[in-house]
Amino acid sequence: MEFIQAPLSTRTMQELRPDARHNWLNLPSAEFEQFIPIATKETKATKIEGQERAIFKLFSLGISTNRDEWLYDRDQKVLTKKVRQLIGAYDAIPPTTKTYPDTLKWSRNLKRRLARNEREPFSAKRIVQASYRPYSPRWLYQSDVFTDELGLADELFPPTGKNVGISFSAPGFRTNYCALAVEGVADLHFGAAVDGYQQVTRYRFEGGKRLDNVTDWALSQFRTHYGDNGITKDNIFAYVYAVLHDPKYHQTFTSNLKREFPRVPFHRDFKRWCTWGKSLLDLHLGYLSAKPYALKRTDVSDAKARSAAQKPRVILRADERAGTIVLDTETQLSGIPGEAWEYKLGNRSALEWVLDQHKERQTKDVSLRRLKLAPYSFSDHKEGVIDLLKRVTTVSLNTVEIVDAMKKEPRA
Repeated sequence: MEFIQAPLSTRTMQELRPDARHNWLNLPSAEFEQFIPIATKETKATKIEGQERAIFKLFSLGISTNRDEWLYDRDQKVLTKKVRQLIGAYDAIPPTTKTYPDTLKWSRNLKRRLARNEREPFSAKRIVQASYRPYSPRWLYQSDVFTDELGLADELFPPTGKNVGISFSAPGFRTNYCALAVEGVADLHFGAAVDGYQQVTRYRFEGGKRLDNVTDWALSQFRTHYGDNGITKDNIFAYVYAVLHDPKYHQTFTSNLKREFPRVPFHRDFKRWCTWGKSLLDLHLGYLSAKPYALKRTDVSDAKARSAAQKPRVILRADERAGTIVLDTETQLSGIPGEAWEYKLGNRSALEWVLDQHKERQTKDVSLRRLKLAPYSFSDHKEGVIDLLKRVTTVSLNTVEIVDAMKKEPRA
């Protein structure tokens, strides 16, 4: 059977109009334009404070190393060995070369840097804590030569400076929205391999000096709107963090967030949202010190593996309905409350991120295999992972409690 589409009426044709940005489908909310932008290219570029018109002065994409296995690691000593090998292999190649041996992983940027004879001696000061994935920190060698795209990492998270930032889904994201506070530079694919992630920070650094990254313009806007000169830039940072966790905000402005950076409204009760933001910051930045949730641990010896002098087979599988996590063929955790799974970052819950990042993976990098480093073994980290899962369970439950309270809060 052939379906024939009826012609659109004159009235329907007249109603089809693009918005001011020439969007025809999934039109964003016009209300969004009335909110205050957290970051803009214009504010980032201007050298004149009076021309700033965003909450944060600087923003940057997360770093893209293009050689994660070389520049990230859980172990500082292992990372040091890898980086020294990387530098040695690179330094052995003349800048005039036309061939690129497989002693290291090449990219267009690295070839260009070699052609310019850019070199970088090893420095332990470049080893910093980084936010590789949610609740999955790594040691990073923050290299100007070997990191493919460093962005503004040296201005937002310099190796010698301390800072706090927010990593959030960049426009065009395909997974669910994700925002998480970080204490070190975040990876470009922080919350999803298919998405990019931006960062804004509380401070920025210039010539070794720490400066506010929250603009004076933003401080004036908030104080004027609420008639409260006691509002601080720390308050604004916390307020923004709270708004980025508001499920009603995500639902209402999804189309806007897929096209541009977030803008935040002036909610009726600034102090309440600020308090929520501070609580969330404390939870997410201090997750390693959260009180471990009392999960039930069950251990049953894997007789077959033990008799063969082998380690238990790694499973790392979560069952949300049963409230369990099977770690390996010997150990299971149970009693995980259903609410804990509701704390999502992208398409995974926080608990699932922990499991995903502790899987055993074989490297495909030929030159890295030649180093014959001891491969990552889950069994060596098992007790630490169990402890982390208990703490992240607590963080998840407390986060969901705050987010649920947001759902009931008037927005006007």
